[in-house]
Amino acid sequence: MRMGFACMVSLTLVLLLEVAPARPGSGGVVNISYQMAQSILAAVDDDWPAELKNRSPAEMEAVWPGWITHHDQEIRARLLRGEEDTLVNFVTFGTSFTAQPQLTASEFASLPFGPVPSELSPDTSPQAALFLHRVDDLLRGLANPGNNERLLFLAQFVEKQGYHPRAADGARPDLAERARLKAYVLADAARVIREQESFQREFEQARQLKDRTEDFAERSKLYRSRGLSYDTSLLPNMAIEESLKAMQARGLLAPGSVRRVAIIGPGLDFTDKVGGYDFYPQQTIQCFALVDTLFRLGLAHQGQLQLTTFDVSERVNDHMRRARRHAQLGQAYILQLPRHSQVPWKPETSHYWRQFGDQIGTPVAPIRAPALAGSVETRAVRIRPAIVSMITPVDLDIVTQHLDRPPQEGFDLIIATNVFIYYDLFEQMLALANTQSMLRPGGFLLSNNSLPVLSSSPMRAVDYLSLFYSDLPDDGDVIVWYERTPD
Repeated sequence: MRMGFACMVSLTLVLLLEVAPARPGSGGVVNISYQMAQSILAAVDDDWPAELKNRSPAEMEAVWPGWITHHDQEIRARLLRGEEDTLVNFVTFGTSFTAQPQLTASEFASLPFGPVPSELSPDTSPQAALFLHRVDDLLRGLANPGNNERLLFLAQFVEKQGYHPRAADGARPDLAERARLKAYVLADAARVIREQESFQREFEQARQLKDRTEDFAERSKLYRSRGLSYDTSLLPNMAIEESLKAMQARGLLAPGSVRRVAIIGPGLDFTDKVGGYDFYPQQTIQCFALVDTLFRLGLAHQGQLQLTTFDVSERVNDHMRRARRHAQLGQAYILQLPRHSQVPWKPETSHYWRQFGDQIGTPVAPIRAPALAGSVETRAVRIRPAIVSMITPVDLDIVTQHLDRPPQEGFDLIIATNVFIYYDLFEQMLALANTQSMLRPGGFLLSNNSLPVLSSSPMRAVDYLSLFYSDLPDDGDVIVWYERTPD
């Protein structure tokens, strides 16, 4: 999800293995140690997680390994709520399972849910009637998903939660089960609306702060209590490109100097929240956008670049592994690039969209958008298999884990957009320590979130770049450049 100013990923046996390969000399995934976390614990003073409070340093060191393992499990458990959010976005904005018009974001927010969400009545408003029609269509789709990959995933997802979509809407429907599943969808929708209202209040409170830096810092942890989501967008990659261009102009990055890069939370499209786009296969964007930029600027060269992605989502990591396996069999990756043609993009944004992919692939005919998708301009790029093959996905929780490797094997560049916003201050400090440990001395982290940097940390904020994508209010990003100081 792109929030911008408003809120701000070796297959040694290609045909047999689908695990993330380890590169020669690289270490495995390890939990952050108590020794690495000591300065962070001292900085947050007594504002520690409840399980760590009122303990002596010796007791803290003894319980730390168990606590960090348990906290990793807690973070991964947030993926469930993120998938429920995905279901709600799909039923609200999707076009592939229904002939009903989409709801707008404001229409969804105005749905008159009461204390019992399942009692939402079609008589209360036209928006409620429309939403209930879409829910009914979704239930029919879950019972008979056909080849719709999103319906297939959601059908499996709700089954894991104990529901039975085929029984609920089959040839002889179980009306009680149908009512139970419908109540689950409606309850999720009501929760999402309540959370959005809470986030909006926090956002407005942050904007009241007179200090812009403090405002940015508050908004950079806005989703700390929300389910983990991995929707993605093209536009933050434009801000990354402009940042790298500015860093190159200042001599912070030299031509050909980027050989090892990583992306934290590369993202995977499911349903676009602006246009409801779900008329093309699920896809990831940021890996290809970053490589495209590095080649365009001459900061990296094909055959010399390694790209690693870090994510806690099995769905994201599996997508990356499949793409890599198919590429090693000679199959290209087709990236669809729809845009809402009525959004008043700035000329430079349109230029970025039109040139995207020219360093890593070739234009191909895009998938045609359905009428329900509204005013859509589309283009598509066939990404060369060699580009896809350079991606190595790693299952890693950036708050609790890092790769155990020596500094000289560290990354030259790590990218994390709309990732740290899902964590509180303490978690962000742990995440920054883990990230720092994986950078080479002089390496950079680029993020569109503000992160707390300790004075004792080898990381420092060098500068930032602000960029607007359109003439719409708050449609942009602030990219902060963090450097691991040279030894």
